[in-house]
Amino acid sequence: MDPILKFAKTIAGIYDNFEQSQENPKDFARINIIFRPLPWAIFNGPGFYSEQHYDYAPWSPYRQGVHRLIAHNEHSDTFIMENFGYADQIRLAGAGRNPELLDSLKKEKLKARCGCGMHFKTKADRKYIGSVEPGKKCMIPRDGQLTYLVSEVEVTQESWISRDRGYDPNTNRQIWGSEHGQLVFKKIEDIGEMITNDWMDKKLSHER
Repeated sequence: MDPILKFAKTIAGIYDNFEQSQENPKDFARINIIFRPLPWAIFNGPGFYSEQHYDYAPWSPYRQGVHRLIAHNEHSDTFIMENFGYADQIRLAGAGRNPELLDSLKKEKLKARCGCGMHFKTKADRKYIGSVEPGKKCMIPRDGQLTYLVSEVEVTQESWISRDRGYDPNTNRQIWGSEHGQLVFKKIEDIGEMITNDWMDKKLSHER
């Protein structure tokens, strides 16, 4: 299987930290993360829609993103999830589980989130370690203060383990993020059925 295709099929899914939230409800809320493959035509190549939401509020995600998946120019074992914002995010809310809502996604309304791409490096078969691109340029406003994001992810076919933190760009002091360690998710649904060789390299009829 093509390496980038294998990565895409691995990451596509719905993840839930139910067990962690049950074992330690004081420190960990129950959260869902969804990475849903996008129709090829959005980027003329592989892409994903992602959202994170509290389990009790699937229609009110607190984080949404649109991502273009590309291979690293120099490292064949590394893949990049470019990050885009969307002007009408509220219209996409809930699309993780209701893909028909993605019909309203217009690529001309996408805006690149500079410095916020995630670089995933292959560590083993179907195991990838991701981190936000270097440079401290992914700026996130939080409680009236601008912070830079440090994001770390480990993803396999069965799990997603992550930790996000925000730091003051002047002092490098942590401003926000989990004080209790990583969030540990299990994949509860595989939604990579549309990820095939055709999805990776399909050509539009008017380009032939």
